[in-house]
Amino acid sequence: MKKKLKTGIALSLAAAMACGALAGCDLVTTDGDKDLMQVVAEVNITWGDDFAEGGVYASKHYDEVLQTSEILKRDLVALYLSRGASYQNSYGWTYADTFDTLLNDILIENQIYLQYAQIYFFENGSMDEEGNRTTYSVEAYKQAIAGEFEDDAARDIAGLSYFLTEEEREKADYDLRVTFNNTLDNSEPSFIKSEDEHDHDETVRTTPTGLETTDEDFSLPKTAESGADSYAIYTGINHLSECGTYEAVEGSTATSRKKAYAQFLSNLRSNNLLKDGEDTTDIEGLSYYRLERKSAYESAVINKLTETFAYEEEQKLKANDYRWVQDKLSTTYTTQKASYEKDPEGYETQLDSVSDTSFLFYAPDNYGFVINILLPFSASQKNKLTNSENDEGKDTKFLARAALLPNVKATDQRGTWFTGQDDYSFVSEDGYQGTLANAAERKYLFFEDCIADADGNTSSRYQPIKNYYGKYTYNGTVEIKKEDADGHKTYKLTPKPIGINDFIGEMEGYLNSVLGAGKAHGSYTPNYYEQTEFTDPVSGAVDYEKFIYYKGSVDADIDLGEIFKFGSDANKALSVINELSFAYNTDTAGLNTYLGYAVSPYTTDFVKEFEAAAQIAVESGAGSYVVAPSDYGWHIMYCTFSYKDAYESGVSVYEFKPADVATEGTFSNLYFEALKSSAVSNKSNIERTRAVNKYVEDCKQVYQERYEDLRSLG
Repeated sequence: MKKKLKTGIALSLAAAMACGALAGCDLVTTDGDKDLMQVVAEVNITWGDDFAEGGVYASKHYDEVLQTSEILKRDLVALYLSRGASYQNSYGWTYADTFDTLLNDILIENQIYLQYAQIYFFENGSMDEEGNRTTYSVEAYKQAIAGEFEDDAARDIAGLSYFLTEEEREKADYDLRVTFNNTLDNSEPSFIKSEDEHDHDETVRTTPTGLETTDEDFSLPKTAESGADSYAIYTGINHLSECGTYEAVEGSTATSRKKAYAQFLSNLRSNNLLKDGEDTTDIEGLSYYRLERKSAYESAVINKLTETFAYEEEQKLKANDYRWVQDKLSTTYTTQKASYEKDPEGYETQLDSVSDTSFLFYAPDNYGFVINILLPFSASQKNKLTNSENDEGKDTKFLARAALLPNVKATDQRGTWFTGQDDYSFVSEDGYQGTLANAAERKYLFFEDCIADADGNTSSRYQPIKNYYGKYTYNGTVEIKKEDADGHKTYKLTPKPIGINDFIGEMEGYLNSVLGAGKAHGSYTPNYYEQTEFTDPVSGAVDYEKFIYYKGSVDADIDLGEIFKFGSDANKALSVINELSFAYNTDTAGLNTYLGYAVSPYTTDFVKEFEAAAQIAVESGAGSYVVAPSDYGWHIMYCTFSYKDAYESGVSVYEFKPADVATEGTFSNLYFEALKSSAVSNKSNIERTRAVNKYVEDCKQVYQERYEDLRSLG
């Protein structure tokens, strides 16, 4: 039995072009242009009994405006190249199974649901997130599609536009332009000749999750003054200055962009998606672009239906002072408690999947999360430590390690954020310059367009990077060796080595600059380096608490319900530590984790020194930090989240507060949105299934013989 596939409404051929999937297609071997334009299926739900005499819609005249959707062989081939081949490999399907499934379960079902959405709007109208209802009529729709159009796609776009507001149309157009620019961005680097080869072997530093993510509500309409687009597709034929806020890839020139665009056009021609005589100097005038625009508008109409469902489901959740939501939390807590008391191992597995949409309310013991910042031994120090392990007695090894620890030096790891494919650096006068002697020369920060201002917003089209404060200046000297006419810079970077005491000073200094003077504080273990015994002389057991070098905490309002709320003390502290982790941490597996490493109070697979320090931090509570060594170097453990209080009190770690639902990043907001998302998804799936089951038998016409050559492949 073939597995049922779930998919969105529209197929983006541009996305397939982005990965070169359509280049050199050899699935169609006959007269390509004519063959690919064959109609392999037609869909029209007004062929169903609901629209016939005696049906519920018989007198509504929907058959006069709802056009028959024609699915072309080209659409089927493109879908196979972008998705079908992977399905075939995963499930072991034959070509016949694959193409029949793509046509029937995706392309035909998509068009049924799209047509159903239009009927739904005629019957019920649409609702926006504020509860405003918009109604639609057949007569107004007829007016929208009256007149002459360049082709069927243009006419279809006019019909779809009727159901969309101006803002929704602008958003669809903007998103489509982004898709085309991304397609060209992906191929252009192969045409850029780099003159700076010095860092090709340098490991590129991981960047924060969410970097340069376009705000989902962001679109750029035409400017009133000039009528020019404030975000346009850059092909190299036009000028970059005419493309508004579009940002070219590093090293881009008009020549490299033209070559990328030429390759894109070649792919279109080779797949019969570019007609002879079309003016390729205007990408938005291409017939192919209109097909993609139609697809984008289809997606926008379906999104509008989903938003209508979202409003309806939200009202259900809000009813009776969110009683259903509060009961759901209480029930989930009780269920989790009963389950994990019987299966502690299952709890630890679930702990690893905690996110802003998946919550654990119950704590069977002292569990939590820590961010681990590793300042490593150098290669020569590692060799010395390895050699010391051959000596007799564990304390000998620990003493040898202790002798090396004062000389461990860390450096800022963000150098490739200057010298990688993209230069993310910028000069700032309001960054935190640290506690070291080089403070005056530290002026460089990163991700200017993605760092939140005091209100949590950016001045660009990008969303703010979450949980990344963004004010810690690069710790080292920065010299610009060369700058070309396009503003591309070549740097000489000299990071400043710092020891563990310097790092603690930088960390607490940065925390205090953000949270307030004296908020972060701690103490060193007295006579730390004078210790000579670390194991029990009788049992031989190691006392790992003796390795704790420093313990501290953030004396602020670390409310776990506000850990992701922008501007809260909990989120500020998390964001500072997360940024320092990107700056210094050589444990790259710990970068871009949700809350850090999940920590159990029991024996784990972690290195014992790491395990003990992490457990101490979690037991001390969120906002606590512990510094201890292992054979890898210094570990700085910051506890982001601790279930300690929930464990001791026997109640949920979270409290749902209706007043906080509208405050982004609070637990109440995240939990409510997760429940709403699930409810909307269920509602959408039910409506889609209902529509397909109701109309699929009588409202489609499949011409299998027209794609039989595809079914017979292999």
